[in-house]
Amino acid sequence: MENKVIGVILTYNRKELLKRCLKAVHSQTRPCDMVLVINNASTDGTLEYLTCGKYPDIKVYTMKKNVGAAGGFNAGFRLAYDNGADHIWMMDDDVIPDSEALEKLLQADEFLANKGMKKSYLLSTAYTELGQVCNTPQVSNARNGAGYFDWPEQLKHGLVAIGSGTFVSILVPRSTLEKYGLPISSMYIWGEDAEFTLRITQEQPGYLVGNSHVVHLRHGGGTISIVAESNPTRIGYYKNFIRNNLYISKIYKTRRRTISILFNNMFLVLKMLARKKIYKAWVITLGLAQSFGYKPKVDHVNSTYDYSSVSVSFPESDPADTEDKTRIACGGTYQQGYARSI
Repeated sequence: MENKVIGVILTYNRKELLKRCLKAVHSQTRPCDMVLVINNASTDGTLEYLTCGKYPDIKVYTMKKNVGAAGGFNAGFRLAYDNGADHIWMMDDDVIPDSEALEKLLQADEFLANKGMKKSYLLSTAYTELGQVCNTPQVSNARNGAGYFDWPEQLKHGLVAIGSGTFVSILVPRSTLEKYGLPISSMYIWGEDAEFTLRITQEQPGYLVGNSHVVHLRHGGGTISIVAESNPTRIGYYKNFIRNNLYISKIYKTRRRTISILFNNMFLVLKMLARKKIYKAWVITLGLAQSFGYKPKVDHVNSTYDYSSVSVSFPESDPADTEDKTRIACGGTYQQGYARSI
């Protein structure tokens, strides 16, 4: 049976990192059947690079405005689904997959299918450039019939059952999107991947694949902290982190944990005020306030989407075969050509 794998890369103003990511994606032992790049309104020449013809098989979807990581991943999964993907291999532009990364993910998928085991998504194992493990997912807390955690069950096969993970090289079957929907675009940044994977694993686990390796160039260095942050733009994003973190805790974690997060952030406001970090205190307060009424909607793959907010571009090619190479289907309508609105 044909298995159409579409690779999706989300990028925003990191052209040099994107070049390395694209090179690695195009060097896979099991090539993608199609590669989509979601250009989140970059202003650093990303679109010009992508359409210069170096990678003639890619499709570039450019958002008319930066919709954040959450909006970009939402669009990426949706567009890959619309392009007929059986599996979507999703990553950020700072991920450099080993040459066998995709092949190993697909082998794991086939292994689990042959054993009749449920699986909702598969993650590569991520490392820093220094070879240290990063973006470590949470192991599954499901228990077996004897009452023990069963995440080590497939350890001898290099697989670990997980409860949540990131979008640093995740392979998601079409059926998972059809059943559980898309990442929540209104989260904007920080938490959309955790919520998406947690939502799914309430019913069936994902798996970490030990022999599928990627390097995460900008891994963030661990815990997200507004205390250490100095970039004013990124400080402003922390309201999303606080709001999203509280939402995830309320839906998927314990009441005790949620109360703990709430009071820790209230204490942090006082701490920032004492240090005369007024803007940081304001951002934390705003995130707390937004969390109380935050009840986001989960988009499903067949839900209405404003395709006019995206334009599609194709690398330069021979005009004689433009129609065959650039004909796409999105939202039930066909468009063709170079840099057209969908």
